[in-house]
Amino acid sequence: MNSTERRALSGLASLYIFRMLGLFMVLPVLTVYGEGYRDSTPMLLGLAMGAYGLSQAILQIPLGILSDRWGRKPVIYTGLVLFALGSVIAALTDSVYGLILGRVLQGCGAIAAAVMALVADLTRDEKRGIAMAVIGASIGVAFMLAVVLGPALAGAGGLPAIFWVTAGLALLGILLVWLVVPTPQMAKRPAVLARGFHRVLGSGLTWRLVSGAFFSHLLLTAMFIALPLVLVDRLGWPAEEHWKLYGPLMLGTFILMLPLMRAAERTGKAGLALNVASIALAGGSAALLPMNGPVAVVLLLGIFFTGFNLLEALLPAQLTRKAPGDARGAASGLYATLQFFGTFVGGSLGGYLFGLGGASAVAWLGFTVVSVWMLLWWLLRERTPNACEGSAY
Repeated sequence: MNSTERRALSGLASLYIFRMLGLFMVLPVLTVYGEGYRDSTPMLLGLAMGAYGLSQAILQIPLGILSDRWGRKPVIYTGLVLFALGSVIAALTDSVYGLILGRVLQGCGAIAAAVMALVADLTRDEKRGIAMAVIGASIGVAFMLAVVLGPALAGAGGLPAIFWVTAGLALLGILLVWLVVPTPQMAKRPAVLARGFHRVLGSGLTWRLVSGAFFSHLLLTAMFIALPLVLVDRLGWPAEEHWKLYGPLMLGTFILMLPLMRAAERTGKAGLALNVASIALAGGSAALLPMNGPVAVVLLLGIFFTGFNLLEALLPAQLTRKAPGDARGAASGLYATLQFFGTFVGGSLGGYLFGLGGASAVAWLGFTVVSVWMLLWWLLRERTPNACEGSAY
């Protein structure tokens, strides 16, 4: 990579870490500490967990298209300000409804599409796979740090401590984009954008990849509805000490994911790697079943998070490599829309099922979702043969 690409990638990968750190830190603690909020129920806490995903899903495509037309940075700045405001509201409330409101406003900072498109704008085609892999890896790093820092911060100051830190990270992200990330030169071509977005929507390859984003984030959010309570109530691990489990687990699965990702990219077997990763999510969901002891839980969680990290690295790299250059923002917007809608569905449905049947019901959700996903993958393969190796556009 040249110096401009390295500068852009370091800045945007850091931005992803800051932003996703704020979102991920609540995952391992919200259902435990949220029980102390007024009017809380498992379903409402699940809604609070996934609420930001709904507003993200609604706004990703519009803001992705606006970033194609008006520029990436104005969209990113606006989104980070909204994200900070939502974090402040969530930090100040003592009601589950205020928590939901803050999470919805956090989600209005829907900048994932603009950031992924900006990465593509600032890197050459032959370096784009590496760049997207770094962004995917940065999400993995953020996730790994978040599940360690979240329980530690919540143990010290409850959920408000996490939200105050999140607001500060959002403001720091604005400075990072302004001072570090180059500004690409972009032409405004509405007619071309419309044609490009039509090609994105009509591609079987697009729907194979964005369905992966939807289902993987659905399962991740549902998993964290049940997992913290399983660790506390069934295995007797205090919430403030969960970081001692998550830290080594995340580091180990991240290290394991890297050679798998490189092998998939090098051999052109991304489609096979995506299928294996989805099966890993189903198998890892069994960690929530009641017959598992501590060792089995740790091993199954390792399988789950290895699969999830692999998907986070491969899916956006495949999508932006195949999307038309004039519609990368739109393609990234569709990807992010399904990704965050999966978060909303996972939080809402996971909370509802946990209230009905406990952690086992959430585990069976994992098995069912991956089965549906594999069926859709097969059906879309019929429409788009050799999809992960050739262009569907």
